[in-house]
Amino acid sequence: MLYYLFEKLDSLYNVPGAGLFQFITFRAAMAVILSLIIATIFGKRIIGFLQRKQMGETIRDLGLEGQSEKAGTPTMGGIIIILATLIPVLLFAKLENIYVIMLIVTTLWMGTIGFIDDYLKKFKNDKAGLPGKFKVIGQVGLGLFVGAVMFFHPDVTIKREKINPTYETEEITQNSPREFYEEEKSLLTTIPFVKQNEFNYESLIDWAGENYKDYIWLLFIPIVIFIITAVSNGANLTDGIDGLAAGSSAIIAITLALFAWVSGNAVFSDYLNIMFLPNTGEMTIFITAFVGALIGFLWYNAYPAQVFMGDTGSLTIGGIIAVIAIATRKELLIPLLCGIFFVENLSVVLQVSWFKYTKKKFGEGRRIFRMSPLHHHYQVRGFHESKIVTRFWIVGIFLAILTIVTLKIR
Repeated sequence: MLYYLFEKLDSLYNVPGAGLFQFITFRAAMAVILSLIIATIFGKRIIGFLQRKQMGETIRDLGLEGQSEKAGTPTMGGIIIILATLIPVLLFAKLENIYVIMLIVTTLWMGTIGFIDDYLKKFKNDKAGLPGKFKVIGQVGLGLFVGAVMFFHPDVTIKREKINPTYETEEITQNSPREFYEEEKSLLTTIPFVKQNEFNYESLIDWAGENYKDYIWLLFIPIVIFIITAVSNGANLTDGIDGLAAGSSAIIAITLALFAWVSGNAVFSDYLNIMFLPNTGEMTIFITAFVGALIGFLWYNAYPAQVFMGDTGSLTIGGIIAVIAIATRKELLIPLLCGIFFVENLSVVLQVSWFKYTKKKFGEGRRIFRMSPLHHHYQVRGFHESKIVTRFWIVGIFLAILTIVTLKIR
């Protein structure tokens, strides 16, 4: 909203400084500052409200050290992340941008699912919360929406440099004329270790005949649904010890902010030889607000936690990260960039699968890990949770750097 106000002030009255709001970097900086202020200052009041409403966490006895002390800690703190993200976005972002709209819908959609789950657990005394099938239906619904927008919306395009008939090449600048680029609808995405680092989903069904492009959405949308479901569940599983999910998500989001800004900038996308994605730069405002919200929330969620994010937060941050990755055409890098989420997910799948297999074959179930998800395995081994979290963050930073490096590995 402030963006439109200062745009008017600049164009009609030439107010000094109003033109700053035309720069994505300035608005992104303002968004992260405001989100930090909201999360740290107003977050304390939200925590107090949750305490008065007796929104304390019920802790299952898993026999872990320090577990009993967490009982009664306020949950549903994901509300802090949602508010601290959306308020700066509404103030500083271009709200007609399709990518911003998609991320706002994602935040509200997944936040609602998580809120209903937490609400049922606390106010209705239903320990199971929202049944798993309804969570999956919600995730599938979001996947359908995101997949349909990415495939059908006319503003979701890529641009490629084209050769001028007079000269061999044209110099690309930030203000290059539109005719220097060819705009097209495409299902190209980024994949490392291959020529041009690009992969086209259409190649998966090019055997299907002449009009195969008309049906590729039948494959693309289920892929989007799978990615959103997997990442949101991965974030949910990672939220098991103080600060782990919030800190890991902040590292991932910072990397995605870099991808969004570079991909939406003609100069840097050309220099790095990556896809130029018009309008994606505007996502930088949303992502920086998201990062500020996560770091501000971490102020209260770091060990010993004063608040837990609950499913309201964990499902939301997983959904947001998945949609940003899809929008920036980096979804195939998720197993690397979101390696913490991936390993946490995988540890549960392996543990459950191996236990069922060995129980059927030998009559008693056997375990691969002492406990899953993986962070609990290290707790059982005697590591303090603050050390586990710090080391997971270090691994997350390493994976983020590797993800950035893959842009130049061809």
